[in-house]
Amino acid sequence: MTDRLQGRTALVTGGLRGIGLAIAERFVAEGATVWVADLKAAGDADAAAVTGRLGNHASYLKLDVAQESEWQAARGAIEAAGGAIDILVNNAGIDAVGPVETMELERWRRLMSINVDGLFLGIKTFKTMLEAQGTRVNGGASVINMSSIMGIVGYAQTSAYNTSKGAVRLMSKALAIEFAQARAPIRVNSLNPGFVQTPLLDIGMQRWVDEGVAEKAQDLVDQLAAATPMGRIARPEEIAAAALFLACEDASYVTGIELPVDGGWTAQ
Repeated sequence: MTDRLQGRTALVTGGLRGIGLAIAERFVAEGATVWVADLKAAGDADAAAVTGRLGNHASYLKLDVAQESEWQAARGAIEAAGGAIDILVNNAGIDAVGPVETMELERWRRLMSINVDGLFLGIKTFKTMLEAQGTRVNGGASVINMSSIMGIVGYAQTSAYNTSKGAVRLMSKALAIEFAQARAPIRVNSLNPGFVQTPLLDIGMQRWVDEGVAEKAQDLVDQLAAATPMGRIARPEEIAAAALFLACEDASYVTGIELPVDGGWTAQ
């Protein structure tokens, strides 16, 4: 590792598993202090196991990203610990699949509250802190919003997820311009993974199986791998490497982009 985040502090939502955990691990390995946020209670065994793995440079926060009061509490906890963040990774998210005519409004709204409202609330809550800390970093503070290739291209029976990730992509561009024009030292970019071997993917594939689309979840994963030009799906660590680039000073002139990490999917 190269210590590219030495002296930096990050907050990573959805950090207990999958891509979020991989990002937290890579950031710590590169010298950062990381606040891992997720839905588990502070004393939960899973949370303790993750912070134990990450060592003294990681702390845990319980955070429901759809609740503004919990974002404010998270900021208060960081400040009470004498800390401040200069990297915000909005990674927490859920999916929802199925035909539009059978999509319940409640399910649609829950997805939007987490995938879209959660980003808005996080950036709103931490904007002044990020701006203050960004003056100390070459290129400024970094906000990394987890979009998806589904925020770039459509896919059958994923209209809700497509919509949410498209919103993330354009919110990132809009805020990048807003902050840059105001000369606020905050870069905002979206990271757009392709299909990644994570618990969220496993849940989504099993849902398709339950709806009769396939007999086995692995069959669906194999189909996705075959449809990807590189012939496989990604590992979480590969997405974390892209997040590291967007977070560090190597990306000091990078704002407002969407960065696909998709094995060539969107190049087709």
